[in-house]
Amino acid sequence: MSDKRLNTPILLIGFNRPDLIKRVLAQIKLVKPRKLYLAVDGARNNDEEMKVRLVKNIIKLVDWDCKVKTLFADQNYGCKLGPVRAMNWFFKNEEAGIILEDDVLADESFFYYCQELLEKYKNNNRIGTISGDNYTKIYDRNSYLFSKYSQTWGWATWRRVWNKYDIEIMDWPEKNSNNWLKNVFNNYWTVSYWKLVFYQIYNNVITTAWDYQWTYMSWKYNLLTIIPKNNLVTNIGIGVEGATHTKVKNVLFEYPRHKIIFPLVHPKNIEINKKLDNYIQKNGYVLWKEVGMFFVRKYKQLAKTS
Repeated sequence: MSDKRLNTPILLIGFNRPDLIKRVLAQIKLVKPRKLYLAVDGARNNDEEMKVRLVKNIIKLVDWDCKVKTLFADQNYGCKLGPVRAMNWFFKNEEAGIILEDDVLADESFFYYCQELLEKYKNNNRIGTISGDNYTKIYDRNSYLFSKYSQTWGWATWRRVWNKYDIEIMDWPEKNSNNWLKNVFNNYWTVSYWKLVFYQIYNNVITTAWDYQWTYMSWKYNLLTIIPKNNLVTNIGIGVEGATHTKVKNVLFEYPRHKIIFPLVHPKNIEINKKLDNYIQKNGYVLWKEVGMFFVRKYKQLAKTS
């Protein structure tokens, strides 16, 4: 597999962590993609300038035959607008591709798994996301499963899907008034969790996220996510310096990654794995924790304006 060049474009998104992004690029180098896009956000202050410069300089480590494009911001857009700006640029130039942030180490097989499934489902309007992460222990004889939940620690998608994305979820009030989420979930606590999240996104209580909006878009258009049978990526940014959302190490830090076996075993039918989705909701999206975070965010908002 290592002798096979990857034809699928890759977008690598970085900021101020040169040591981490070098490790991510080293994994990308294993597949020697023919196209690589590097997007780097701008520094917030003088102290960050050197780190950001070092991140930009990793492009010099691309020593294989590769078409490289760069998007270097002249200001700091943050972890909401920064990635979205990068993905807008990427999908303006490409019909489909793989997206990695600077703290996601992907197994070599992840890239070929994405490439094969991007081609297989390119005209299937039921599929919105191809994910590389799976932190459950659910067995399946197929190579991948289908989920409602859009996991984006190492993922891939198409321009046709990205064009549906709305970072501000402007139609949330209308959707909420129609009790839309009750049609997505039949569980009161799950509906309550996501109502609270989308309320915070729409009202700018959560100001540092872009991925909840991707989940919103996926449900709005009834899109499914492909989840690999075994985890293919490792997050090396949890609890390390520079982390924004995950400042404390947890069980997902450096979670073991695996290889996916080829040829892929494709499911015969496109059906949501309910056991998988129940696990993801129960373990990843906990209502009482989100209620606590809501009050913390509101307190910080009030403190800024007082």
